[in-house]
Amino acid sequence: MNNKSVAVNGNTKGSMKTRTMVMMAILSAISVLLMYIEAPIPGVFPDFLKLDLSDIPAILGGMAFGPFVGLGIEFLKNLIHGVTASTTGGIGEVANIIVAGAYVFVLTFAYNKSKNIKGVLTGAVLATIAMAVVGGIVNYYILLPFYGQFMGLDAIIGLGSAINHNIKDLFSFVLWMIVPFNLIKGTILSVGSVFIFKKVGHLIKKN
Repeated sequence: MNNKSVAVNGNTKGSMKTRTMVMMAILSAISVLLMYIEAPIPGVFPDFLKLDLSDIPAILGGMAFGPFVGLGIEFLKNLIHGVTASTTGGIGEVANIIVAGAYVFVLTFAYNKSKNIKGVLTGAVLATIAMAVVGGIVNYYILLPFYGQFMGLDAIIGLGSAINHNIKDLFSFVLWMIVPFNLIKGTILSVGSVFIFKKVGHLIKKN
C-alpha cells in the first residue's frame, strides 16, 4: 500500500468518525426533545409512570452505527436532560441510561448480527425482556427507594395498591407495576423499531 492509499484510508476513517459524532449529537438532541412528549396510562399505572418515544433515535443510531453508538446517544440524552431539567438530582437519568440502554444495546446488537427483519424482531423480543428485568432491578434497589425519601415509600406503594390490590410492598409494586410497564414500553418501542426498519432499513444498511 502506497502513501496515497494510506492517506485516502485515513481520510475515510476520519470522515466516518466525524459523521458518526455529528449524527450522535443530532439524534441526542432529538431524543431530549422527545423526552418532553410523554403520557401516563391512567387507571393502569400511577401517573408518574409515563410513556415516551425518546429512545427511538438511539435505536436508529444503534442500527446505523452499532450498539455502542446507541448507548452513547442514551448517555448524551440523559446528560443533557440531567443538566437542564432533572428533578431527581441525576438519579432518574442514571436509571434511564441503565434501563433504556439495556433495551437499545440488546436490540441493536442483535440487529447488527444479521441486519434484516429477523434480527430486528429477535432483538426486539430480547430487548423488551431485558428492559423489564433491568427496570425491575433498578427500580427496586435504586429509583423507588430514592423517590421514597421524598414522597414516602408507603405513599408510592399506596398509589399502586389503589390500582392493583395485589400490591402490598415494594417487591409486589415492582412485580405488578414496574415490570408490566416496561414490558408495554418495550413492546411500543419494538413496534417503532420494526416501523423504522421497514421505512429506512435500506438507508441503514447502506450506511
